[in-house]
Amino acid sequence: MTLLGIGAFLFTSSMLMNVCYGIMTGIGTIDRLKKKANNTLSQSDEEPVDLKDIFGVGSMITWILPVDPLFEDFDRVVGYSTPQRLLREQIRESPNAPANVSSFEGSFSHPVIRGQESFPV
Repeated sequence: MTLLGIGAFLFTSSMLMNVCYGIMTGIGTIDRLKKKANNTLSQSDEEPVDLKDIFGVGSMITWILPVDPLFEDFDRVVGYSTPQRLLREQIRESPNAPANVSSFEGSFSHPVIRGQESFPV
């Protein structure tokens, strides 16, 4: 049992150190291994990851709680934007003009059915 506890402790501490190193250097484990294999680790230009990109812009108390973080710029943090979000922003920018829904129609091909009604996703 002691051996299992020591193994679990070593594995957990190794994972935590990996995550901390990734946050401090801005390089993930796979990218770091690729750069090490190509001998280009010294040429990396990544910057440390901001804690607000991990935990959001809320209070520090929420960092330890299992809640969804709020980001200043969600699309930049996740690296993509959904068609629904783009459509909402287009409508928000010009509320009086009709939205160009035809460019987003392919994204809404699967309706969500709730009760007796069918709503587009």
